[in-house]
Amino acid sequence: MLVSVVELLESARRTAARSVNALMTTTYWLIGQRIVEQEQAGARHALYGSALLRQLSSDLTQRFGRGFSVDNLELMRLFYQAYPPAEISETSSRKSPLRAAPRLKAQTLELAAIAKRFPLSWSQYTLLVRRTRSSEARNFYEAEALRGGWTIRQLARQIDTQFYERTLLSRNKAAMLKKGQPAKPEDAVSPEEELKDPLVLEFLGLKDEYSEVELEEALIARLETFLLELGGDFAFVGRQRRLRIGDDWYRVDLLFFHRRLKALVIVDLKLGKLTHADAGQMHLYLNYARQHWTLPDENPPVGLILCADKNEALAHYALEGLPSKVLAAEYRTTLPPEAQLVAELTKTQHLLAERQQRRSHESAATAAAEPATSAS
Repeated sequence: MLVSVVELLESARRTAARSVNALMTTTYWLIGQRIVEQEQAGARHALYGSALLRQLSSDLTQRFGRGFSVDNLELMRLFYQAYPPAEISETSSRKSPLRAAPRLKAQTLELAAIAKRFPLSWSQYTLLVRRTRSSEARNFYEAEALRGGWTIRQLARQIDTQFYERTLLSRNKAAMLKKGQPAKPEDAVSPEEELKDPLVLEFLGLKDEYSEVELEEALIARLETFLLELGGDFAFVGRQRRLRIGDDWYRVDLLFFHRRLKALVIVDLKLGKLTHADAGQMHLYLNYARQHWTLPDENPPVGLILCADKNEALAHYALEGLPSKVLAAEYRTTLPPEAQLVAELTKTQHLLAERQQRRSHESAATAAAEPATSAS
């Protein structure tokens, strides 16, 4: 019984994710169509196109929020050009008899009709547009992804390993195609991941401040309060702040501005042991923040990695790469000592463990009392 219900829910969630992705992809294709048609109706030179995208980005962001940056609009334009109306059979609005219908109904039917042409997710199409060198390669990867049921991670791996080029050079192409199909464990994408994809959340206008782990959520909330309680130097900027580098999305757990240092402080929480990869990821965040989030009169950002492993708690400042040792020393003096952060982290872990234990006892007590109540 349980297995069949779980399978039903998993299937329903995947179907919902596919439906949202198909409509989102179609909408972005139609936006790209509008942009190209507007460009062609006006001037064709680059200055006109960039000005058009900047204005459209500003207007859409003001009305719908995130997801309509100039870069994203440019991607929609490229997407439309990569899949011109001639390839979208019987869906071009000029050929469709839907123009006679009411405008809203016509647009709804148009979306549903074109959506059938885009069976992959929007994230997969962005990979195809950005990282394939020819229409032949793009069509090949699209067909293989559909045939093999590739996830976004599988598709990215196949493009990165030049699967198309290797297949062309192979003498036994059938064997090569069969070899490229199997998925790896790390390629799997859960329905939750698909529905909580930042692109899907932006498209639906939903907030994305969520955490997959209750422990992580509670720790972040407590650390946020703790840092703000240290004094007026810490100013809260954001939580679960997203950034996109290339085709990959990342999340910064906490973002503060330190008034005395005149610098952003990025806080990243790790539930496992601290690794070199964690430090490398923090420097990736710092480089991004230095380029995109730091104002001209501010100092370079500093990173704080907090490790909440069950057996030990660690705090590590990412200070390498600062322009001077004096600045690094000032950061160490002004920011809370690592030992203090570790003590707070450990204390919070114990409080959360005690809270969880109380909940378990209360649940057990309630369950034990139910039969007696029923008998009476």
